[in-house]
Amino acid sequence: MTAAARSIHRRPPADTPSGWVPRGELVPMGAAEMPDSVDWAVIGAGFTGLAAARRLAELNLGAHVALIDAKPVGWGRSGRNAGFVIDLPHKFDLEHDDPERLRRVVRLNTTARDDLDRLVRAHGIDCDWSRAGKLQAAIGESGTANMRVFARALDRIGQGYEMLGRAEVAAITGTAHYTGAIFTPGCMLMNPVRLVRGLARALPDNVTLLDATPVIRIERQGSFALHLQRPDGEQVLKAGRIVAAMNAFTPEFGWLRDRVVPVATFASLTRPLSEAELVSYGGRLDWGLTPADPGGTTLRMTRDRRILVRNQYDYLGDYGASPRALEKVRRSHRLALARRFPTFAEVPFESTWGGVCALTRNHVSYFGEMEPGVWGSSCHNGVGVARGTISGRLLAEAACRQDSDLLSDMIAVSDMPVRNPPRPFVGYGVKARLRLAAWEARKEI
Repeated sequence: MTAAARSIHRRPPADTPSGWVPRGELVPMGAAEMPDSVDWAVIGAGFTGLAAARRLAELNLGAHVALIDAKPVGWGRSGRNAGFVIDLPHKFDLEHDDPERLRRVVRLNTTARDDLDRLVRAHGIDCDWSRAGKLQAAIGESGTANMRVFARALDRIGQGYEMLGRAEVAAITGTAHYTGAIFTPGCMLMNPVRLVRGLARALPDNVTLLDATPVIRIERQGSFALHLQRPDGEQVLKAGRIVAAMNAFTPEFGWLRDRVVPVATFASLTRPLSEAELVSYGGRLDWGLTPADPGGTTLRMTRDRRILVRNQYDYLGDYGASPRALEKVRRSHRLALARRFPTFAEVPFESTWGGVCALTRNHVSYFGEMEPGVWGSSCHNGVGVARGTISGRLLAEAACRQDSDLLSDMIAVSDMPVRNPPRPFVGYGVKARLRLAAWEARKEI
């Protein structure tokens, strides 16, 4: 953002909320009174913004921090994921053969996991936090090949895992659909909406939360003037510095323009299984499974007996999915559920939703100072809970001129995203690439 003022025209849509939301409703949690000025404004109250606001407040006890979000906490991507806190290299990180880079990724992810674990326990956050580990499972040749890639990466960096056969996977999941899986013990499972809202309630006293408060304009005249849409009209908040934690929405504010691709993933969540259905199920409760092929299907069985199915990807330039698009997705999820659990083929989904994440054409994450006084992180490539959490913490430390080995790790695994073709061509290209990936992974879906 180089201009003296910038208006933000597109905001998160009022689309179908996450199935993790109790009764489909989220009320704002923020302060009724807004300060006139703050030392720091953190825009975006997801995992990145929450961690950044907390760390800024800890490092600057006499400073005032504002944490701002256009929607109630938990509405956005932070509350729309499948509820994994992944500690190991995942998806695009596995394309790198350098063992030191993989070790850096693990250090960052495990630090984030441990930070969240400490906060959950210290503040008694009720979010079904579970040290259940994770299965990475395969169905056909494509998945099996990717599973071998994952195993080789873990071997190179000395991370332990257990290789499971079909019967062992079936004993956990209740389905013989998978030929095998790699079990890794370090992943945490949770309810993401309850986690982020619990983290928001536990923020330090020198953080003011302003959720359901869109930023509609930013002016710069030495410091920053943020024009906010409050229930009683537009108000101005002056801020000394900004941390931008909007992920896919970052280009709407003028930063990383034409470098971020908004791609949605979709999930459905069933009603709780009945007692009779649970008897016929035969597997365990509280497990999570990611597909060895990135284009495959993610599954979870929650503690409260609900099955989550996640697959299907789409380019969403306007950030929201229509009811018609969600109905098509729901049919795909129904087919995936029936393939894995024929006896549950008719168990209804209580909710189907999409969540927009930020990807880049060269598969890199961004971290750094985007212009003087504005720090940001974006494009966490499928591990947003862990990478977002540690990015927020380290953005705060970097902005406060701290230094650490972890900050060196983050800088080493981050880069500048390449530019995208102009609209609408970027949308055509991404949609075509996603269709090809879905076709290649069709046996894993």
